[in-house]
Amino acid sequence: MQDLIEQAAKKLATAKRVVISTGAGVSRESGVPTFRDALEGLWAKYNPQDLANPHAFQANPQLVWDFYWMRRELVEKTKPNPAHYGIAELQQLLPNVLLVTQNVDNHHHNAGSAEVVTLHGNLFAYKCSENCQGSPTSIDLENMDWDRDNDNRARPPLCPYCQKGFTRPDVVWFGEMLPADNLQRAKTAARQCDVMLVVGTSGMVYPAAYLPIDAGGAGAFLIEVNPNPSELTRGMDIYLGAPAGEVMPKLVEAVRKLLNA
Repeated sequence: MQDLIEQAAKKLATAKRVVISTGAGVSRESGVPTFRDALEGLWAKYNPQDLANPHAFQANPQLVWDFYWMRRELVEKTKPNPAHYGIAELQQLLPNVLLVTQNVDNHHHNAGSAEVVTLHGNLFAYKCSENCQGSPTSIDLENMDWDRDNDNRARPPLCPYCQKGFTRPDVVWFGEMLPADNLQRAKTAARQCDVMLVVGTSGMVYPAAYLPIDAGGAGAFLIEVNPNPSELTRGMDIYLGAPAGEVMPKLVEAVRKLLNA
């Protein structure tokens, strides 16, 4: 494994442009439940698609809001792990590194990553469900005076701008398109990078899974970090088969040694 880490480090240390693509596996190591893992207890009777689509929110905004508020509370009990910090360190060490993530938990930002494209949104960001001021109409929930019931359960507040649409999480739901600007930025970076580092993804969520394919097709060197082979592993130039929290600190250290040599 160490030989492969050193080979990967050499590619990263000499690259002019790097894209890091991350998925749920990175945050799972922090204890963040995956979307389906969160459907436990009272939520076990629900299908994920019944709770994460605009039609469900329109039909029962309180139900969908409660589910996402529960997810937010679960994430707030976790913190970034060594993989998140290692990725942030790579961004500091190397000249041009763009991070593209499918995760909505904000841990990459909390770990210090600056250049982050959030393909699926942010669980801690909110917008008007009607996008009354443009798409998206962002809402600062933390500074709003909004109602809670007697047991302190949050209620979805009305948009402060239009007072018609409810406030909703700024995440991508089933049946919705990814933010066009973010997706285009990710695609362009993938086609222009020298190295793509794919960390903790299943390779089954599209269009994010196309990014390594696009990068490889344009000549990029592909490195994967995953404890188990994914749908993308066959196309990788280097596969580092271990948890990201174990691999990333070693990879960062190897890159640092090369840069300081």
